[in-house]
Order: sequence, then C-alpha cells, then structure tokens
Amino acid sequence: MKLNKKERQQSLSKTIKENPFITDEELSERFTVSVQTIRLDRMELSIPELRERIKNVAEKRFEDEVRSLPIDEIIGEIIDIELDNSAISIFDVKEEHVFKRNGIARGHHVFAQANSLAVAVINDALALTAKADIQFKRQVKKDERVVAKAKVSNIDAEHGRTTVEVNSFVQTELVFIGKFEMYRSKKEQKDA
Repeated sequence: MKLNKKERQQSLSKTIKENPFITDEELSERFTVSVQTIRLDRMELSIPELRERIKNVAEKRFEDEVRSLPIDEIIGEIIDIELDNSAISIFDVKEEHVFKRNGIARGHHVFAQANSLAVAVINDALALTAKADIQFKRQVKKDERVVAKAKVSNIDAEHGRTTVEVNSFVQTELVFIGKFEMYRSKKEQKDA
C-alpha cells in the first residue's frame, strides 16, 4: 500500500527519530519513492541530511562523556562510546582527504581517525599516544565511509598505560589495524 505524502512524511519523521543513521537510499527503498522525493520530504520537515544528524547525535550524546579531548577535535564522528571499553566512529572520505591524481585517501587521515578514537575512549583528562603499531590493509578511496572500532584491551594503572586496539573497515572489509599504547595519568587511574 502506497502512502500519500502526508502519511509518508509522518512515517519518515518517525523512522528517522528511531534511527537517525538511516540513509536517504534506505528510506527510498522503504517508502518506494525516489531518493529525490526523500530529500524533498526531509527539507519540508526541516530534517537535516545524514551527516548532520550523525554529528548532532554524537555532540549531544558524547560531549559530556569524552574527557580526553574536545569532541570537535576528534577526526571522524563518534557514534558510540563506552569509556575505558570501546568506541566507534565514522569518517567519510571527501575530495579534500585524497590525492588529486588517483582519488586515494592520504594515510594520515585514516590514522588520525583511529588515533583520535583511541584517545577519546580513555576515561582520563590526560591521554597521549605513547606508541602505535599500525598496518594499512588496503587503500581507501574518495566517497568511501571508514568505520573505526576501538577496543580497550589492557589497562596498566601502575604504569599509567592503556592499550587500545582499533580496526577500521570500509563496509565489511578491514582497511586499517592499529594497536595504540596510550599514556594516561597514574593518579586518576589509582583513584578510579
């Protein structure tokens, strides 16, 4: 059953509220209308595009949680975080992130996403990268979305060190592996 415009817009608004990370393409399939129709509906309803929705959710949800650096200094956008345990961020590779001649992302952007996520997951006002063991598994290209997943694997309170492993993916393909040894203040860890 095809919905009329008013019903579709009500349902669209409800769907986006329930899942702010849904894409226009997924909405288009769900409501069996064109992507352009979804965009027009969103504009009429003053619903921002996906990137802005993700940013808004992340800022509201995580600005009080992330202690080690300001949320706007994180490369990529945090979509989930549990301090001293795990975190996820997304990074959309745009023209300004790639080499002009071949459209391949400059490695420092992919590294910076993983490194800043490793800093952000630390539950401490001070978190610095002491050592990083990284491996690029494949090139990342313009218009690809990199999803970085950080997992705290070891907290050494005595020495003020925390190990964070970060795996970055484009869709389901592993593109980057990083093992970060993070320095943190010993005092806060012992008090925790």
